[in-house]
Amino acid sequence: MTATGLSTLLIAVTACGPVAERQPRDLRVGYDSMDGSLTVWPPRGSLAEDSTATAAVTEAVRRWRSPVDDRVHVPSSGILYSGEVDGAPLALVAASVPGEAASWLLQLTGDGDGYTVSHATEYTDPGYLIYSDVLPVQSADGRRYLTSERVRRLAGPNGRTLSNTDGLTDPVRVPQCRAVTVTATLRSTESLPRGRASDRLLDLGTGTAAPRYPLVRDQSGSGRRALTGLDTCLLAGEDGPFGSIFRRVGDRDVPQSVPASWPMAKLAVRTLGEVTLDGGEPAELEQLTWESAEGSMSAVVYRPADDGPVVLSPADRTNALQVYELSVPEQPLVVLSWRATKDTTLSVPPNTTRLVDRPGLVVAPLPERRETFSLAADEKTHYRTAGSPHR
Repeated sequence: MTATGLSTLLIAVTACGPVAERQPRDLRVGYDSMDGSLTVWPPRGSLAEDSTATAAVTEAVRRWRSPVDDRVHVPSSGILYSGEVDGAPLALVAASVPGEAASWLLQLTGDGDGYTVSHATEYTDPGYLIYSDVLPVQSADGRRYLTSERVRRLAGPNGRTLSNTDGLTDPVRVPQCRAVTVTATLRSTESLPRGRASDRLLDLGTGTAAPRYPLVRDQSGSGRRALTGLDTCLLAGEDGPFGSIFRRVGDRDVPQSVPASWPMAKLAVRTLGEVTLDGGEPAELEQLTWESAEGSMSAVVYRPADDGPVVLSPADRTNALQVYELSVPEQPLVVLSWRATKDTTLSVPPNTTRLVDRPGLVVAPLPERRETFSLAADEKTHYRTAGSPHR
């Protein structure tokens, strides 16, 4: 939903209905999120009213721990779906983990008399899994999606409407390591009086590893254009744009958690320019930008003219002087980008060879040791470093 829709979304806990009848020790079935008179996440699935299944799911959720050993707060969590899929019990839980201020989508499968958490994906915006409308479900025979009651129609990557039972779609083919678009049509509600014909989401592909959340908001369609031809598994890797800045908890990095650079929305791309190496054909440089839970991020994409492998830089947080390191096989590069005005002056280390030198963009060979670059702007000088002491 948009910010406008969120501002009108009412989260109410009532004293009637099936939720109130649950014992306090059990997870609620469904969730008390309302959009006017519409229950956004009602109880779903053939086992929604099965108290034995609910107790077993609750016990499995109580045992689960996040990568930093935080536990689910059961009273503020809920079972969004509980049923049998392909002959096996399946439960989907919107789990609140207050210690991390995060939302987790836990996918549980029946295991004898109990359940186990078979997949856990994290979204770093608290409450997201309650006010979202499409949630990803891992399936052995393809991706499925669970949709809220606001969704009137969900179209898969091929544009065809996906059939669903109790809000859970049939399997749909989503490729590994490639981004595809799914589009929801939202019905008229109090928060969206006119509904919405196309609420776009990017699915980053089935190769996206837990706990990374694979859906990114893409209302304008700019994200789909930005990721065309890019390997999302490389984007998500520890050296790739989306995975390169670890989340910090206290004074330590937590590589097992969703990275600080993981995209949430507003993926876009723009052309920076071209660079020519050793007299070859010019390669194109693009700048990827996106919003993460910790602010704006960007990276550089190097696209060679000869259809060679694309090279991706790690992410860089938004700075007055952006610095990107590109591990181009024949010549590692450093790309410096800034907003050029008559008051900005870039300074580079002595004897730096500028392969590209124009206002707002300098490309040079990556230094063999850490070197400092500076940008004088608006009575303040910004310092950044690049290069590797181990090269």
